[in-house]
Amino acid sequence: MAGKQTRLSIETRGAGLYEFTDAVARFVRETALDVGLLTLFVRHTSCSLLIQENADPDVRRDLAAFFARLVPPADDPSMAYLTHRAEGPDDMPAHIKAAVLPVSLSIPVSGGLLALGTWQGIYLFEHRTSPHRREVVLHLA
Repeated sequence: MAGKQTRLSIETRGAGLYEFTDAVARFVRETALDVGLLTLFVRHTSCSLLIQENADPDVRRDLAAFFARLVPPADDPSMAYLTHRAEGPDDMPAHIKAAVLPVSLSIPVSGGLLALGTWQGIYLFEHRTSPHRREVVLHLA
């Protein structure tokens, strides 16, 4: 059986979590596959993918605040050990966050629908402070 594949482009406005569950669900519906496994993969080294609560926006704010505190910008005194600063003080911290958070996800498809829980959404977690266009590959088999 051949799989179905597409690429999504996600525009960010800077650091934060950007939900794109609806676009993924639309792709799954259009494939008309009843049962399978959806793989998502982000094609960048300074952002991540997450499945996270989509009901209370405080969750997204708290996650962003936590990771900003965990890995502050390179110009913070606690980050003086960093040498990679080519693209600004948010560059290497973004790579660190992408190294500890997932860049791919697997979601079962059941009955032609994503098998997500009631409050689960799919997010791109942008780690850079400036806007970017991110590409996510979706593969359903």
